Amino acid sequence: MDIKTFGVVGSGQLGHGIAQVAATSGLDVIMSDVNEDFVSRGLMNITKNLQRSVDKGRISEEEKDAVLGRIKTTSDIKNMASADYVVEAATENEPIKFKIFRDLDEICGSEVILASNTSSIPIGRIASQTKRPDKVIGMHFMNPVPVMKLVEVIRGIATSDETHEITWALSEKFGKTPALANDFPGFISNRVLMPMINEAIFCLYHGVGEKEDIDTVMKLGMNHPMGPLALADLIGLDTCLAIMETLYEGFKDSKYRPCPLLRKYVEAGWLGRKTGRGFYEYS
Repeated sequence: MDIKTFGVVGSGQLGHGIAQVAATSGLDVIMSDVNEDFVSRGLMNITKNLQRSVDKGRISEEEKDAVLGRIKTTSDIKNMASADYVVEAATENEPIKFKIFRDLDEICGSEVILASNTSSIPIGRIASQTKRPDKVIGMHFMNPVPVMKLVEVIRGIATSDETHEITWALSEKFGKTPALANDFPGFISNRVLMPMINEAIFCLYHGVGEKEDIDTVMKLGMNHPMGPLALADLIGLDTCLAIMETLYEGFKDSKYRPCPLLRKYVEAGWLGRKTGRGFYEYS
């Protein structure tokens, strides 16, 4: 299958990053979101990212303009009708994702693969919203997308070999290293990462250590580039909570119970970097 036009539904932190790497690889990109303000903000962030690369001498001004020229934005998901492959990168919320996949199933041609950037929701559950479960797959990018090399490719129970092979090849075209995960809540990445972050929050909650000390132990003692609490702020505490709830619901195991402090911060609107306050404060 020859993919020339790549669709991205969602222009937030991950969505605009996916759009950027797809356009950088030479594909035409359609990036959509629910309103023009969101897509304009996403395009502005792509422009800033590319300008930083120009300033550091990694790409030329002409290359930056060429990448931006390959990206079209829209607030109407119906424009995904001209895409050859679509990735959904909406918020980690089942009803929202389910509706997007039902809409895409009606809008896109029957041969089009529909991928989800979900970080925890089982692919089979998403695929069941469509009439093409064999063409539904997980394509889980890491944040920040232009920098991080991993794409976690998740096969649902009905995902075809062809869908998997095309998605694997696309990941490599984007300059990423794909890794295959089977369809369980949280897959590999967040089944390992999120309980660690949640346990770090429990350490703070129980007074085992201050936030700076918890992060310092993990950075200097375990050679992590970022402490778990700072990482949670980067990911978004609402996303962390949503993933922990998916794990807890999926396995019914108390080890996946979200820390009450995490829930308290989310309820207070302290979501991390994106709101200016999480475990740390950001100007």
